[in-house]
Amino acid sequence: MSDKTIPLPALLLGAAGLIPFVAGASALTLQVPLPVLGAGEGLARLVMIYGVAILSFLGGVRWGIALGFEDRRMAARDFVVSVVPALVGWGAAMLTLPAALWVLCVAFVLLGLLDYGLICRYVAPEWYGRLRLALSAVAATALGVAASAAA
Repeated sequence: MSDKTIPLPALLLGAAGLIPFVAGASALTLQVPLPVLGAGEGLARLVMIYGVAILSFLGGVRWGIALGFEDRRMAARDFVVSVVPALVGWGAAMLTLPAALWVLCVAFVLLGLLDYGLICRYVAPEWYGRLRLALSAVAATALGVAASAAA
């Protein structure tokens, strides 16, 4: 497989991971309840909780990449970067809506750009950087839409 070809499982699972963001933001914008999840502030809070979980997961990916570094300084930097998303998500969870959603929106943009930088440093395949940018763009857009609808 080429360094440029996104593996189908990564593409499909990454896209599936966007469903809660897109469905939540759409329902909030249209002011319609989602089955089981509801509507309004409760739904906005669920979108925020999902965003915190995914942000933490992405930090864990960074930790895993840092494990492979032989250069201890480079590894230390990426271990620090890997913990920041969970801390930002935790801090966002303490904020009121829509502020929490806006913080997550910005965090997804910044982490997507940082993750793209992994391919520039040749520590991740090119497909990973492209996939992360695309997924982050959709997640951040959905979070921004949800924040606007929750205002």
